[in-house]
Amino acid sequence: MNRVEIRYCTQCRWLLRAAWMAQELLSTFEQELDELVLQPDTGGIFDVRANGELVWSRKQQGRFPEITELKQLVRDQIAPERDLGHADRKPAPQS
Repeated sequence: MNRVEIRYCTQCRWLLRAAWMAQELLSTFEQELDELVLQPDTGGIFDVRANGELVWSRKQQGRFPEITELKQLVRDQIAPERDLGHADRKPAPQS
């Protein structure tokens, strides 16, 4: 069973961000995901877990994930063989 959990801070009003990311993940992984959970919390938390593994922590990374990198991290946990198409391409190096 593939499960993604997004724990977000209600004090910071991050529900809309969490819901948008949940929608993106549900759309991308509609065949692979069995469950996606939004978990309200406090203290500036914004963590994403896939099958119990922490794939993103705003406190550790110091920022929110870009949606393409979050999709890649979730994919690596729930469907590593899956090609994400344009979301798999790396941005061109900046000079």
